[in-house]
Amino acid sequence: MDLNDVREARKLLDGVTELTPMAHSRWLSNIASTPVHLKAENLQRTGSFKIRGAYVRIARLSEAERANGVVAASAGNHAQGVALAASMLGTKATIFMPEGAALPKVAATEGYGADIQFHGSGVTEALVPAMEFAEETGAVLIHPFDHEDVLVGQGTVGLEILEQAPDVKTILVPVGGGGLAAGIALLRTERPDVKIIGVQAEDAAAYPASLKAGHPVPAVMGATMADGISVAEPGGIPFEVIAELLDDVITVSEESISRALISLLERAKMLVEPAGATGVAAILERPDAFEGPVVSVLSGGNIDALVLLDVIRHGLAAAGRFLMFRVRISDRPGELMRLLSDLAEMQVNVLNVNHDRASESLGVRQVDVDMQVATRGPQHRAEVRKRLTELGYEFA
Repeated sequence: MDLNDVREARKLLDGVTELTPMAHSRWLSNIASTPVHLKAENLQRTGSFKIRGAYVRIARLSEAERANGVVAASAGNHAQGVALAASMLGTKATIFMPEGAALPKVAATEGYGADIQFHGSGVTEALVPAMEFAEETGAVLIHPFDHEDVLVGQGTVGLEILEQAPDVKTILVPVGGGGLAAGIALLRTERPDVKIIGVQAEDAAAYPASLKAGHPVPAVMGATMADGISVAEPGGIPFEVIAELLDDVITVSEESISRALISLLERAKMLVEPAGATGVAAILERPDAFEGPVVSVLSGGNIDALVLLDVIRHGLAAAGRFLMFRVRISDRPGELMRLLSDLAEMQVNVLNVNHDRASESLGVRQVDVDMQVATRGPQHRAEVRKRLTELGYEFA
């Protein structure tokens, strides 16, 4: 495979996918001391890049193959890409989704006309009945990343990057199974001067160990908010391309991912799912590490509203904008008001208050008060704690 294969895939996608925007980020450029651009695949049809590879794969099936339908296993983005591509190409899609898949993603997949079946607690478990379904019915299994047609379809993101930022020196790409990163890496067959760096969540990163071993090996997946790239074992086809063409695969912390998501909301006005924010997280963690101009691929924007609330709380805490503490005060009229007044003078916003009168360590007419307040940042948070101590409050 080379960039000509990607160009052929792009012809198939003409009029199907969006030419997603490339947004210059002054905020990130100041942090990195070099121009930084955001490739907004979160604004792609179905909310992620997945429609590119899914459409190319299904479009290249024979009429007889399409007559039997297609099947996939996915928790969200791939499901929506396959469902939309199948509906556009006149074939039936059956999607196996894990139990407990996000309701908005389920609704969107159904909205594109797919038949949904639920199985297991994750995509790996859902893949088993999907493969059985393919064998029993003749439906073609559309793998999310381990197929050349999928890979070159995703690689069309890279062609657009070259056109929109021709002087790019570094591209940061979220990596799960590796289809997107491998597709974009094909740029280097003609532009070896461009560095392409994959980014994974450190608690769910299969590529570093696989690259060290020289072949795909399964990894133990920890909990991560970046579920879209939590893949236990790299695909064989993308692994070969990544091992040959990618400069590096790095990892980022959960704190950095949540900070990146919050910052994208506030500074870039972009709603991005945690997996799609990993490239920005890498810039926040390593602001001096990448030669510019830099392009960070925002691979998707599909995030459940309830998950978004949790991630926002996590991100604000990671950015030093939450303070949670417990103080022990007298259980008398006016004492809580005094505490709240003192906090108001410190210009903090009280988010939550909870009284605990059941602790065995409490004295007579004492109460522990759990407080959650919003601060302006780490320095302000430290000042609030210091001032509370000076005012005589006892931290429990």
